[in-house]
Amino acid sequence: MSTDHPFILLVDDDADLSALLREYLEGEGFEVEIVSNGTDGAARALSGEHDAVILDVMLPGINGIEVLRMIRRSSEIPVLMLTARGDQIDRVVGLELGADDYVAKPHYPRELVARLRAVMRRNTAHGSRPADPVVVGGLEVQVAARRASWNGQPLELTASEFNLLVVLMRTGDDVATKDSLSQEGLGRARQSYDRSVDVHVSNLRIKLEGSSGGAIAIETVRGVGYRLQVTA
Repeated sequence: MSTDHPFILLVDDDADLSALLREYLEGEGFEVEIVSNGTDGAARALSGEHDAVILDVMLPGINGIEVLRMIRRSSEIPVLMLTARGDQIDRVVGLELGADDYVAKPHYPRELVARLRAVMRRNTAHGSRPADPVVVGGLEVQVAARRASWNGQPLELTASEFNLLVVLMRTGDDVATKDSLSQEGLGRARQSYDRSVDVHVSNLRIKLEGSSGGAIAIETVRGVGYRLQVTA
């Protein structure tokens, strides 16, 4: 992986669109590998050679949702999903399975690149405030090292879940608004129709409650946002 020229895996069976997207990404300083089917896409995504994956939902054979499921079994590499415009089901399922973000097709390359860069920034750094460690009871995050733990036991979180947890912990007893969670945790302004924050927080809540035996909870403050509660 390279910081000067990030190496992106593009998994999409539309050859013409992939070629155009590769040309645009390369013009923006990325290196791009294209794979046209799900089986090879999953294998390459798990190779450890790439900085991020752009994954189309509609693929021959194994679809993008199944590819994402395979990736998330053993890797937290940032994944940006390409979904059909208006298909909320694919977007929600993708986020629930651990996708970091999505872009609807047909898409503007500039928007895709902006989302991709935001996902990658979130995976390597989080904010400019003093970082390490952030501790609430037995819950600890080491922001620079991208590690989270409960009473010394590692927590397996996606990049987006980790960043949202940091925002919640830094907010303390106050409510973290959905707008702040989206801006600080997901790297973009929240849109009224966007459920990304809610889905990621739901996934995070399940992991934290399960790992802590209920000692960690995320309270929903209806119409406003969320508050982290740690009782041990």
